[in-house]
Amino acid sequence: MEVGGNVYGETGLLHHGDRVGLACCSNGLPEGDRTSLKLLKEKLALIGLEAVESPFLYRRETVFSGTGQERAHALMDFYRDETIKAVFDISGGDMANEILDELDFKMISASDKIFYGYSDLTTVINAIYTRTGKKSGLYQLRNLVGSCGEKQVCEFCETMMEGGKSLKHFSCRFLRGSRMEGTVIGGNIRCFLKLAGTAFWPGFKGKILFLECNGGQVPQVVTYFSQLKQMGVFDQVSGILLGTFTAMESKKLTPTAEELLLNVVRPELPVAKTSEIGHGDDSRCLMIGEHMRIQRGCGPT
Repeated sequence: MEVGGNVYGETGLLHHGDRVGLACCSNGLPEGDRTSLKLLKEKLALIGLEAVESPFLYRRETVFSGTGQERAHALMDFYRDETIKAVFDISGGDMANEILDELDFKMISASDKIFYGYSDLTTVINAIYTRTGKKSGLYQLRNLVGSCGEKQVCEFCETMMEGGKSLKHFSCRFLRGSRMEGTVIGGNIRCFLKLAGTAFWPGFKGKILFLECNGGQVPQVVTYFSQLKQMGVFDQVSGILLGTFTAMESKKLTPTAEELLLNVVRPELPVAKTSEIGHGDDSRCLMIGEHMRIQRGCGPT
């Protein structure tokens, strides 16, 4: 079953000659990443986009590329700059939630820019939705120079610049039920749970909850699912979409993430699984904050 839709909704496409911001809201990039980042900027230039770097991309003496305030203000500078048409965070790690108290959500709400990032940027993406209702893309731009770079570049251009849908299309299979509908929230499960108990934790009633995981193995995933269950999240959502659970799947660990989840959710809750969204170099873009209808055997509506 293929699922997809309009990535942009309330905003326009990127155009040849547009400038895009490269942000680092989580851990600073290591010096060794300068080569791949140079390749990324060259790739963007070839498709007609100018990349503008945050001054706080690379780590210094420690893992920090700047203070939380400095990283947040650098992000907001991209929102202030009318020539920047979209913001792509190219970091990951652990520290993105440090910037949340410093963000100007009124400015973000008034802007037509879309923020993209993955993994630890789950915190920023869901905070933006909770505080503004705006969509953000769960996507890592560095996929353009990854192992599936050629295909990613084609899908990026077709979707982001030509109005197509290929980067947002993904296939999934139902593990339970046959239909789910609601606004999509979630992302990396470990990072998403950092928002619990904060003003950035979204509402769950009637939502589709997307969950993926990179390094967590069986004990960690049991912990994450148990916390969500004990908070009553599984009693409120309209469905759960599982992405890739990289470490568990690569090592073929059991019980699987699917089995662990089905053991803790109510029997009538629809659950689906996709292998096309997560930490892989081939991952598609999922729009957090977008209303989606997923139905067995049917395309998106």
